[in-house]
Amino acid sequence: MTASASPFASLRLPVFAAPMFLVSGPDMVIAACRAGIAGAFPTPNCRTSADLDQWMGTITGALKPGDGPWIANMITHSTNVRLAEDLRLVAEYKPPVVITALGSPRPVMETVKAYGGLVFADVVNMTLARKAAEAGVDGLACVSAGAGGHTGHLSPFAFISAVRDFFDGYVAVGGGVGDGAGVAGAVAAGADFVYMGTRFLAAAESLAQAEYKQMVVDAGPDDLTVSAAVTGTPASWLKPSLRAAGLDPDDLGGPAVRDYSGGQNQKRWKDIWAAGQGLGAVRGIEPVADIVARLEGEYAMALDRFAARADVAARRAA
Repeated sequence: MTASASPFASLRLPVFAAPMFLVSGPDMVIAACRAGIAGAFPTPNCRTSADLDQWMGTITGALKPGDGPWIANMITHSTNVRLAEDLRLVAEYKPPVVITALGSPRPVMETVKAYGGLVFADVVNMTLARKAAEAGVDGLACVSAGAGGHTGHLSPFAFISAVRDFFDGYVAVGGGVGDGAGVAGAVAAGADFVYMGTRFLAAAESLAQAEYKQMVVDAGPDDLTVSAAVTGTPASWLKPSLRAAGLDPDDLGGPAVRDYSGGQNQKRWKDIWAAGQGLGAVRGIEPVADIVARLEGEYAMALDRFAARADVAARRAA
């Protein structure tokens, strides 16, 4: 990829299949990219750097020109002891986009920029958004209220508007968007892309356990609670999974010690399941390609509604 090439030129829809801990794997990334959206996975989903080497090789070997871009999501928090080795593999396999999370994007900037890749920073508030912009990122992944897993508190529309006051790079927004109409609404509000995780949780290619997928199908937004008691950072959890783990969703206690290195967190996330407010759009377990096709139809219908309203407004103005 050259510095002037856009990795997004082949996108069928302005959607990123968001990286989900212990859920996003090579099969889902490949399926998403082949379906015409961007596919992402968090590097901690690989237990070792050798596993990451294999995953990246599988993804790059499967994708062809014209497929959507694949994305590596890297935790840059100080507890990620594997960051340097994972970054070496990023330099080797050259994901078109790297999204940093839970830390400054600065540690990855030189490596990714050297091969012409783009760096996005996952941000949950305005302070982090401004710091990332000052660091020179190409894009911001604005994680808003309604997002699954580690979540934000700002409305997606308020977040987009505030970020656009000072940032003219790419903006991806996530939080509660589960259908194509929501994608169109986010783009109309000023986003370039929608960061969509929950909609793909129950995908056939997802690494989520069968029970997790079925819970996502059966649950709705009222079955969620936001708490920092599991990982030390506010996250949106499925109440039925908390109850199954012997926890009271209404009394989870104070924040846990932050640890993003895997290990202990992996057991937590295996037993306790995350989801976002886009749950209502998930009605069955189906292939990524079918999900994207449905999103595309919903997106087109929303654009048609916009066009019809624009025609009415133009006639009135005339």
